[in-house]
Amino acid sequence: MDEMQSLVQLYSLRDKTAVITGAAAGMGLATARRFAEAGANLLLLDVNAELLQTLPEKIRLRHGWMKTVEIDLAQKEEIDAFWHSLRDTEYPDVLINNAGIFPFRDFLETDQEFVQQVMDVNLNAAYWLCQHFVRQRLAVKKSGSIVNVGSIEAQLPFKEDLAHYTTGKAAVIALTRALARDYGRFNIRANVILPGGILTEGVKSASKQVLKDPKLIKDGFYFKSRLPLGRFGDPDEVARVTLMLATDICSYMNGAVIPIDGGFLSA
Repeated sequence: MDEMQSLVQLYSLRDKTAVITGAAAGMGLATARRFAEAGANLLLLDVNAELLQTLPEKIRLRHGWMKTVEIDLAQKEEIDAFWHSLRDTEYPDVLINNAGIFPFRDFLETDQEFVQQVMDVNLNAAYWLCQHFVRQRLAVKKSGSIVNVGSIEAQLPFKEDLAHYTTGKAAVIALTRALARDYGRFNIRANVILPGGILTEGVKSASKQVLKDPKLIKDGFYFKSRLPLGRFGDPDEVARVTLMLATDICSYMNGAVIPIDGGFLSA
């Protein structure tokens, strides 16, 4: 019988390298902090250069190293350039596709440029990063773990004026399950989480529009009234599940779609 690993060993990411997109704030920052605690090396990607500069003082490394990268994930050429710039010792064992945008706009008022921008950040960036990641893992014949960030909106559209966002996040679920099917036999796992009702900086910024749009007051009231836990979530509550999926504690989880929503989808 194989010796059973301890929980500490199963949760450890020591000597592992993780790419986390949208890492400068919100769920991305919370995830980076938890991955640092687990001992991972960190490649932290974000479009906000100013916030990236603050990460060294916000994240305490336990082992290894941290590198921040300013990148516009809407531009495939920048994704390609980032990947090709990596040294052999920097290739990731874990990929967290967290970056996303959710601008509100009525479906009938969306145009090609607007929808393309949303899809490039929310879906296409994850697609191309996953492609680079899988190709490299196969080349070195090593295992890997992908955690993509979807949304509860992909399974139950609740907020109006987000058809573009909902469509992209639904596609992220499909992408994740396809990768799980195609590459699980190579021990490359892919899972997707569906956060909902998480108080990130983006959500807080959106809530400030309430005074400009009374309809948002109604939406916020009905959303919270539907939450079985009766409260909004903290980014760290998402980060903990992301960490779990990335580690050997979830070594037999592949293609899973996991809500982190306080019970919203089941209410």
